[in-house]
Amino acid sequence: MNSLHSLTASVPTQDDPQARFGARVAVHLNRGTRELPHDIGERLRASRERALARRRAAVGTSALSPTGRADPARPATSRAGGWWTRIASALPVVALVAGLVAIKIVQDENRANEVAEVDAALLSGELPPAAYTDPGFAQFLKTDADTTVR
Repeated sequence: MNSLHSLTASVPTQDDPQARFGARVAVHLNRGTRELPHDIGERLRASRERALARRRAAVGTSALSPTGRADPARPATSRAGGWWTRIASALPVVALVAGLVAIKIVQDENRANEVAEVDAALLSGELPPAAYTDPGFAQFLKTDADTTVR
């Protein structure tokens, strides 16, 4: 287990909360592996070594400034992924806007069809002039048009 402790101690801990959290998790995991069987402990150790090697490679290559030190002013999202990440994160927004536009177009078309049905009923029917001023006249035309269509 001492080799595992030396592995976690060799990871560069910066003054960021993510590195401190990672160090605390590693200490907690080290304590928990003492009660595990040897083969499981070895598999966990090998997995941690691979994870730490990936972390070292990520810190060593992607977050370095021209001076060779980690650049805290550069956010982690801009370090990895590049423009593919930005495009992928913008796609749901584009899909949402396209969906809202489609809904608006369909609703406008439905309203126009309803008005056209009322106008057609008015122009094709014989009604007394007083019927046009009745407040429930439009509803009557809609229900009458629905029953005649079926």
